[in-house]
Amino acid sequence: MATEAVPAKERDFFLQYAPESLPESAQQKQASELRYVARQPIMDQHSRVHGYELLFWNGRDPAFRAETELASRTMLDNTVQFGVDKLACGLPAFVECTVDSVTEDWVKVLPPHTTVVELLESLDPTPELLEACRKLKAAGFKLALDDFTGKPNSAALIELADYVKVDILHQKGSAREELLRQLKGKPTHLIAQNVETQEEYTQACKEGFELFQGYYFCHPEPLRNHKIPGNRMVHLEIMDVLQQRPVDLPRLSELVMRDASLTFRLLRLVNSPVCAMRQQVTSVQSALMLLGEDTARRIAMLAIASDFNTDQPAEILRMALVRARFCELAAGLCGLLPSEQYLIGMVSLFPAMLRILMEDLIRLLPLRDEANHALLGRGNPEGMLLSWLMCHEGGDWAGCDEFVRAIGARRDEITRCHTEAVAWANAVLEVA
Repeated sequence: MATEAVPAKERDFFLQYAPESLPESAQQKQASELRYVARQPIMDQHSRVHGYELLFWNGRDPAFRAETELASRTMLDNTVQFGVDKLACGLPAFVECTVDSVTEDWVKVLPPHTTVVELLESLDPTPELLEACRKLKAAGFKLALDDFTGKPNSAALIELADYVKVDILHQKGSAREELLRQLKGKPTHLIAQNVETQEEYTQACKEGFELFQGYYFCHPEPLRNHKIPGNRMVHLEIMDVLQQRPVDLPRLSELVMRDASLTFRLLRLVNSPVCAMRQQVTSVQSALMLLGEDTARRIAMLAIASDFNTDQPAEILRMALVRARFCELAAGLCGLLPSEQYLIGMVSLFPAMLRILMEDLIRLLPLRDEANHALLGRGNPEGMLLSWLMCHEGGDWAGCDEFVRAIGARRDEITRCHTEAVAWANAVLEVA
């Protein structure tokens, strides 16, 4: 994994470990403090998530590699405690490991059939390391060779690797051609790292990469002269009604029922464990009445977002759900309106879903000027939580902490809100 933060990286949580200069008791105290553990999706050529890379930060360096015994043990321990299935949604979890964590079998605390052990190409492929890798593969683990640069002594690790990752940000032109020539014919899956634009994705596909790590899928090219379909204009009208206080339920119900797909999604969500209703509902208006205004707003927005994202990668919807729920949960920490924050988080990814510019979208939305300014990134209080998320997704750890200080909240409070948002988004996607 490249050490620099690249724009638009989704990184969900971080983990702090203690500097070695601290006394052992202080190291252990800091090592056990869960700060941020990050995950980043790895996509296939069909825009489906193949797996997630789990990343960790030490609270000190721009990007953290588990280079010490304490760091590696802490990383694995917290991965187990949080749950690999929760972090990676049951998909392959790519976890960077040290030599010690492999040769001393620490990595075996993770589930073998969903764990991909990542090893840096810079590691010395000693007989002991190679033998440990063979045993891990025999036990069901897969191996990935990270930051491949074509070093001569990496040949033995390439032969064992199920995946080889190439950083296209740093390996360009003839240098990348040479790397791909070395890998031609090898029984490994090629992963292009730091793919941030559609052009980079298209080029990587042509070069033979099968998997892609980066947020190119959140930046589709806007369609020229694109007009939003009629049924989706109804959705924007629904959003107008949702901003009214109190909500005009008969009018809202009438608008929802004008779209069969939206009606189905709404009723499915209402009758799912996400809402925890004590009775099933069969009509839109009765559903909205039973939910209450705040929950009705949230569920209607969920249904709209699901419908908007029909033609885009599902991961965009997952990110939008996380953003919306996080902003809603954290709003109370900084005196903001939860329902508006939910809307800001959700709408922030509507341009990617609809393939239009944010400037064009907000002209169609019935939002307050403050919400519009937040969505345009103009640095107002209403955009503070979304800005934290953007730093979080971009790997700007210092920026995250600056916003935490500006909000006046504790880091663990913000982290807890984000943890709950991720779990909620996962639950919603099971029924959305």
